[in-house]
Amino acid sequence: MISIKNKNLKKKEKIKSNVLILDNIRSAENVGSLFRTGDAVGISQIFLTGITPCPLDRFDRPNKKIGKASLGAENNIVWKYFATTEKAISFLKKEDYFIVAIEQSSNSIDYKKIKVKNKTAFILGNEVFGIPKKILSSADIVAEIPMYGEKESLNVSVSGGIALFKMLNR
Repeated sequence: MISIKNKNLKKKEKIKSNVLILDNIRSAENVGSLFRTGDAVGISQIFLTGITPCPLDRFDRPNKKIGKASLGAENNIVWKYFATTEKAISFLKKEDYFIVAIEQSSNSIDYKKIKVKNKTAFILGNEVFGIPKKILSSADIVAEIPMYGEKESLNVSVSGGIALFKMLNR
C-alpha cells in the first residue's frame, strides 16, 4: 500500500525526477536529516519503507524528531510510504527509474564514478544492517563511499549527503 502525504507541500520545480528510498531507517533524526539533504539537492520524492518513521503518524500528527532535524524540509518534498523496499523499487522500475543502492558490497563501484540518469532512485539502508543483499541485487548499480580510516562506515545521513551531492553534481 502506498500512502502519500504532504498537505503543506510548497510548489517548487525540481531539477530532475530523483527519488530517495529510505530502507528501514530506525532513527527519526536521520530521516529528518535526509529530508533536509534531499531538499538541498533537489530530490523530488522520498520513499519511506518498512520501519522508517514518517513525518506524520497514522493519526496525521507531526513527528517532532523528524521536524526538528529537517527544519521543515519534510513539507517541501512529496513522501510516500511503502511496506517494503521491494514494492518501492517495483513501483519505480515500472516508471523507468535507474536504481542506485549506496552500500558497501563486493560488486560496488566508487560513488564518484557513477553516471546518474534523468530519473534515478537512490537507496540508503538501515543504520546497523545496511541494505539487504536481496535489495542490492535488484539495484541497477551499487555505489560505495571508500573508507580510509579504522571505521568501516559512516552515519546514514552523512553518507546520503556525501553521495547525493557528488552524484547529482551539486
